[in-house]
Amino acid sequence: MSMTLAEKIIAKHAGRNSVQPGEFVEAKVDICLGNDITAPLAIEQFEKLGFGKVFDAERICLVPDHFTPSKDIKSAQQVASLRQFVQKYGIKHWWEIGRAGVEHSLLPEQGVVLPGDLIIGADSHTCTYGAIGAFAVGIGSTDLAACFGTGKVWLKVPPTIRVIYEGAPQTWVGGKDYILALLGQLGVDGALYKVLEFGGSAVRNLPVSGRFTMCNMTIEAGAKTGIIEPDGVAVKFVEVSAERPYEIQHGDSDAAFESTIKIDVSGLEPQVALPYLPSNVKPISQVSNIVVDQVFIGSCTNGSLDDLRVAAKILDGRKVHPAVRLIVIPTTPTVYVNAIKEGLIEKFVKAGAAIGPCTCGPCLGGHMGVLARGERACATSNRNFVGRMGHPESEVYLTNPAVAAATAIAGKIVHPEEIVGKVS
Repeated sequence: MSMTLAEKIIAKHAGRNSVQPGEFVEAKVDICLGNDITAPLAIEQFEKLGFGKVFDAERICLVPDHFTPSKDIKSAQQVASLRQFVQKYGIKHWWEIGRAGVEHSLLPEQGVVLPGDLIIGADSHTCTYGAIGAFAVGIGSTDLAACFGTGKVWLKVPPTIRVIYEGAPQTWVGGKDYILALLGQLGVDGALYKVLEFGGSAVRNLPVSGRFTMCNMTIEAGAKTGIIEPDGVAVKFVEVSAERPYEIQHGDSDAAFESTIKIDVSGLEPQVALPYLPSNVKPISQVSNIVVDQVFIGSCTNGSLDDLRVAAKILDGRKVHPAVRLIVIPTTPTVYVNAIKEGLIEKFVKAGAAIGPCTCGPCLGGHMGVLARGERACATSNRNFVGRMGHPESEVYLTNPAVAAATAIAGKIVHPEEIVGKVS
């Protein structure tokens, strides 16, 4: 029986020759993860269930990244519960504050999540890892507790929508714009409990960072996950740090997709998601006179070294608008160090930006950039729901890093060409 890439991975981990959409299976998990918000509840439930030991101390990942460095007593207690669990059960994959980064950037960088893996995480953006050919899904904390003890998860096999991106993008257009354009078509539930499998020449020409961005935001269409079949670009990225052997899976050429969507990126402008949904998308030419108070460049969506390089090109030698706060947060210590080595951090500071430690922080309105009533932010993050970054009467506009950097200079949302001119 022919299967898609996602179905191949599920079948392998369920010990089946084949699976098809709609079937319920129990599957073995390669990696399960939690963070400082979701893992404490999982740990509490794990202890209540009386497992006594974890299924594999080398397959559990705990990353303190949301409210860290701890902003108050409650967040400090959350992280303390993770430390205690790590010490009690000898968990291998634990990164202390200062060594930790945003989990969905840190785990691929460290070679923990790999192609062909089945990964679960108590965080909705676990789907990020599909960019290297893994089947990665978000779950609840109680399901994570059960996985800590059994190493297994139950799944309903999802159908797959194939999305083909072709054409050559304009300057300042990338993965963030590809996925925002798709969200504008699908809406927030257009791929509900389905896999979005991305392909086409425009995707193959993206760096891995852009692919991570695309898969990260598939959850914003209600998808179970996003996935991209690994190619040479992905393998080169993985081979740098892969900590164990892995097996790449490939979908069958005659696999059945629920539907196919084709997008030509040649004429695609930078996209902007307006409040209060990631699917409320317009091309930047249709967005005018939106004055902002804050710009945030970072998050698991767009805080990579590639993203910082793009932002620095625009900010270099220029100043942040007097009425705007610019916050830049590298996703991992490695990204931070490389950004220092390349002179990017110096460019940001000279432009007037505040540089934060490697944390989710502002993305979820946690700390280090919370919005007040009536304020507007342009952010490279992945959600702009009511109150997402602070006060329920604030607004968040989602863009790529180039638009965010240009907006920080102009004081309003603008095309990067308005700052740097046309680039041939």
